[in-house]
Amino acid sequence: MSDAVLSVRSLVVEIPTRQAVLRPVDGVAYEIEAGEILGVVGESGAGKSMAGNAVIGLLDSPARISGGEIHLKGQRIDNLSREAMRKLRGKEIGMVFQDPLTSLNPLLQIGDQLTETMLEHLDISETEARKRAIAALEEVGIPAAASRIDSYPHEFSGGMRQRVVIALALCAEPSLVIADEPTTALDVSVQAQIIALLKRLCRDRGTAVMLITHDMGVIAEAADRVAVMYAGRLAELGPVREVVQRPRHPYTDGLMGSTPLASHGQKRLTQIPGAMPRLGNLPEGCAFHPRCPKAKDQCRVSPWPTLEADGGRAACWYPVAHLEVAE
Repeated sequence: MSDAVLSVRSLVVEIPTRQAVLRPVDGVAYEIEAGEILGVVGESGAGKSMAGNAVIGLLDSPARISGGEIHLKGQRIDNLSREAMRKLRGKEIGMVFQDPLTSLNPLLQIGDQLTETMLEHLDISETEARKRAIAALEEVGIPAAASRIDSYPHEFSGGMRQRVVIALALCAEPSLVIADEPTTALDVSVQAQIIALLKRLCRDRGTAVMLITHDMGVIAEAADRVAVMYAGRLAELGPVREVVQRPRHPYTDGLMGSTPLASHGQKRLTQIPGAMPRLGNLPEGCAFHPRCPKAKDQCRVSPWPTLEADGGRAACWYPVAHLEVAE
């Protein structure tokens, strides 16, 4: 086992139904080092949030982990009991959700929610917990934190609430933070502030971050490496600059082509035809081939090749050719 904070190997999540067993996560493998932000990107239904929920142990029944392993700081955690996993959440793994109102209790003051988390996971007094709570709010950029610590969630703006959620995720000093669409509900200027905050905290604290999003612009700005998911599997994995500037998988190439960054001033953005296939009706061969402009006969009969976590390459029989040219 490597020195990675989080190591996911051949992870499979299954959902049994009357018709079939669905696999929203199928053979996913990646690692995240201390102080690194791994961006996980893909369309809705790609399996990215399900992969994050599997790591933190929040899969809704009947979804279950049926294969692979998850290691946190060298310890296997996918086979822990519910109670052991509950103790791990908050202490070693923090979570930042898309809507801060779902993460904060509207009936409790912000300070009470922060101190409760710290008292649960850290061996400190209530006085010390309140002192640390104020420091945590200051660290995430809440103005006049000492006076606002006794405010309720509804007394904060959306951007300020998301900052409070980040403080809540970090207050017990976890080694891993999973941020699931943390900027989607915010306007562009606040998005940039939250991204900068995550990057700074990651750098200063050495926290590993799994950043889940559908926005390639957020990935390009925040992540060190990027994992591109499609139909439950990894399509591409590599350094963010390499993947953004020289995508190898046709799906990644399509994602980049549909962003303003890659439009080069054109009036219309390019788009990927069709839609993500339903899990219960995946096509034969490569799941992307019905939408792929490079698909050949092999793609229609052979599943795409396995992508190793340390390979930094595309899971594609015919990767985008122009990217194979040496720099």
